[in-house]
Amino acid sequence: MKFPSLPIVSVALAALVAATAAKAQETAAAGGLTIELYEVAPSQKGCKLTFVAGNEFAQSLSKVSFEFVIFDQKGLVERMAVLDFRDLPAGKTKVRQFDLPGTNCDAVKSLLINDAPACVGDGVQPGACMSGIKTGSKSAVELKG
Repeated sequence: MKFPSLPIVSVALAALVAATAAKAQETAAAGGLTIELYEVAPSQKGCKLTFVAGNEFAQSLSKVSFEFVIFDQKGLVERMAVLDFRDLPAGKTKVRQFDLPGTNCDAVKSLLINDAPACVGDGVQPGACMSGIKTGSKSAVELKG
């Protein structure tokens, strides 16, 4: 029985290691963010939005903010606001609350995540926070991404 020479085995092993590393990197990048609107409730200032945010990336995010478009009951833009979700550690879920001064909760029909002006973390590519974002809502107000 004849065995392949050592250089051929080395080249094959190196190709296998490179392919495995590329697949691992692709899998890490395949994660994403989940943003769920948990509650919309009146507050002393106006309307309080409660979100549950999860980071399924392999990397932690040191700063994340989203530009939200708030639509009224007629489907018209009521206002736009950038909400700072601060840090989101890898593999973790956090609850974030925001007060929207002067906003009547009864007038809010839906929210749209329009953009992510800040998406900062080691090895995180520009646009990563918006690509593949998963949204949901436990309230009567719809959240779209």
